[in-house]
Amino acid sequence: MKKIFIISGFVFAFLFAFSHTYAQKINVTDDLDTKMLNRILIIYDASNSMNARWQSDTKMKITKRLLIEMLDSLQNVPRLQMALRIYGHQSQYPPLDCHDTKLEVPFSPDNTNNIKKITNKIKNLVPKGATPIAYSLEQAVEDFPPCHNCRNIIILITDGIEECDGDPCEASLYLQKKGISLKPFIIGVGDDFSNSFDCVGEYFDASKEQDFVNAFNVVISQALNSTTAQVNLLDKSGKPTETNINMTFYDHVSGHVVYNYVHTLNYRGTPDTVTLDPLRVYDLEVQTIPPVRKNSIVVNTGLHNIIAVSVPQGMLQIKMSGSRASKIPCVIRCADSNSILNVQYLNETRKYLTGLYDVEILSLPRIVLPKVSIDERRTTTIEIPMSGILVFQRTVEGFGSLYSVKQNGKMELVYNFEEYSKTETLYLQPGHYKVINRSKHNMRSSATREKTFSIEPGQTVTVSL
Repeated sequence: MKKIFIISGFVFAFLFAFSHTYAQKINVTDDLDTKMLNRILIIYDASNSMNARWQSDTKMKITKRLLIEMLDSLQNVPRLQMALRIYGHQSQYPPLDCHDTKLEVPFSPDNTNNIKKITNKIKNLVPKGATPIAYSLEQAVEDFPPCHNCRNIIILITDGIEECDGDPCEASLYLQKKGISLKPFIIGVGDDFSNSFDCVGEYFDASKEQDFVNAFNVVISQALNSTTAQVNLLDKSGKPTETNINMTFYDHVSGHVVYNYVHTLNYRGTPDTVTLDPLRVYDLEVQTIPPVRKNSIVVNTGLHNIIAVSVPQGMLQIKMSGSRASKIPCVIRCADSNSILNVQYLNETRKYLTGLYDVEILSLPRIVLPKVSIDERRTTTIEIPMSGILVFQRTVEGFGSLYSVKQNGKMELVYNFEEYSKTETLYLQPGHYKVINRSKHNMRSSATREKTFSIEPGQTVTVSL
């Protein structure tokens, strides 16, 4: 244990597979919060270009058939709602109609019936118009009814890029910042448009029919399954020994709080596993003093993710010798900083990151200790002497102040007495003091009176003027 003595006045495994064929039922594990509702909005391209040939048939006929088969697998998935928005299906091209988009099947608690509605709507689609992707994403803002416990997901199925003046990247970012939707999934039919959609969301290339099936299954698997992680809180040796600290996961785009965990080590002494939504990019704040932040954390689906943060800590204890320990606040700042980091009370012990700190003990008079060192797994102890007691008495109300008198004779203001009080009691650190006072009824400065005295540890001194 390291001591500093002060004499004042005198001196986070779930692994899951996601490469299925559409003939199989989509595997959905039950990892996510059991109260969380997953809402998936499919934005489906019915623009004129979907009439083009693609392998065995037209793009529209193939995607219709495959999508309907895969939607059938989702009818009985718990805590799932699906909706359908279509663009390019109302106005014939040309001319270019950049507002041709419509929510055809809104969300409903009866997901089985809703999927039937979506299937029927898709069956009767006839490709006609333009490709207003950005405008469709912007309109999707209203497609998700308010919900405090929902994951809102968009799957965009398209065979082309934006044809109007909109910016799909800005539209996607707006949705994410507002917390309306997670990062969209994009399935590109026929050609590789990844360069145009990297900024919009996670792109899947479906150049072939089977690619479309695999892409849709991967998207659904990622959308409905969580993944696992462990947070390694590292000491100075790089070992994950730090624990019992609050951790907050924020959505990197919106800044909203997603998870709060109190870190723990399991029975084997290794960091416990936590469940995370793989659709987000996270900022992690470990609530040490001061907090440590790690930004832009990408969680890989199908893997057990390791998130490492260096947080070596030591202890700071501030105490008063003797039995007269009062509830004195102590202000802690990072060395050479004006910002208050923490307020710790006398006779408390608190953890801090290793480093240098400025400590200000709000005793009378105040004690300021610059660059106090906190070392890993050690307790730095600051001990101040037992206070004494000053009883200040005056016969009439007045204007008075208490000063600390230094060895060089310099006076420093310690306290201003209450104007309307005749008696006050103060706890003072040992040292030399002077009281200066004038009666409020005497208007002459020459009526000022003063008295010098000393305080010893545990001593009570009465000063009368």
